[in-house]
Amino acid sequence: MSAKAKTKDKDKETSEVINSEALLEAVDKLGRDLATARRAIGGFIFGQDTVIEETLITLLAGGHVLLIGVPGLGKTRLVETLGTVFGLDSRRVQFTPDLMPADILGSEVLEESDTGRRGFRFIKGPVFCQVLMADEINRASPRTQSALLQAMQEHRVSVAGEYHALPEPFHVLATQNPLEQEGTYPLPEAQLDRFFMQVDVDYPALAAEREILINTTGAEETRPEQVMTPEALMEGQRLVRRVPVGESVAEAILELVRAGRPESSDIDEVREHVSWGPGPRASQALMLGVRARAVIEGRLAPSVDDVLALAHPILRHRMALSFAARAEGVTLASIIDRLCERLG
Repeated sequence: MSAKAKTKDKDKETSEVINSEALLEAVDKLGRDLATARRAIGGFIFGQDTVIEETLITLLAGGHVLLIGVPGLGKTRLVETLGTVFGLDSRRVQFTPDLMPADILGSEVLEESDTGRRGFRFIKGPVFCQVLMADEINRASPRTQSALLQAMQEHRVSVAGEYHALPEPFHVLATQNPLEQEGTYPLPEAQLDRFFMQVDVDYPALAAEREILINTTGAEETRPEQVMTPEALMEGQRLVRRVPVGESVAEAILELVRAGRPESSDIDEVREHVSWGPGPRASQALMLGVRARAVIEGRLAPSVDDVLALAHPILRHRMALSFAARAEGVTLASIIDRLCERLG
């Protein structure tokens, strides 16, 4: 090998070491900032540590969240707190049966100038924000629900043949009431797949409910403070994509997702009870999710444990049970548990 080639290889090795050290420092700083944000949110959302963690993972991965739970569990409060803590421009839309797509996206109006010239002007709807809270999204008609599809996937909307870009970052945090309640419509499968995670919000424990009781019924109630900027969040989202993922973790993700498809699974329960399984978007979500979870916990690289921890929130809305399975009382949670046993 020539001296020139040796020098080139040595420079490359030095550059890789410097880049690794810079990445480690950046990940460490981001982890500290997110820990501060997590504490700030936890000071107003009591007893929902898992919900806060999964929501932060979704934001850091650049995705959208579907929050499911009965009314009164703090879903709206969580979204409002997130917007304040990260300094994001947030809007709220209350979904109702008579809500129309134009009420979300905006519309064109005909205007006449002082000179008598007429023209159309686009008036932006509430979707033009950084955090859109779609409150009780499943109370609107399927037509209105589908109005969010393009915005969630492409971060732009098309009105009257013209494209309009949405602000960055853009996240939809939707709340949904259980389908058993009156006046609800099931979300289309295509829209469900656009949500990075389905986060189930359960009733708080006794100690947490006591804390809620004391802290939210006094004469004065404190407000959350901003601890991060939208620019810092976007930088964190770019940084997450640079976090290295080991071959064992990538293989675990592929094995988990592919085993959930009845056409290719070698698990009897999946072939018998699952109507359709997760697609490639589930694999992509897991790959980004395990990176984000590792960063939030102060680790440079994710592990198989991260895959297991995120299997339920990422897969549960991307799979469907057959009619016979529902009649027999089979649950998706038990199916996903069976998938995780293969990796455990």
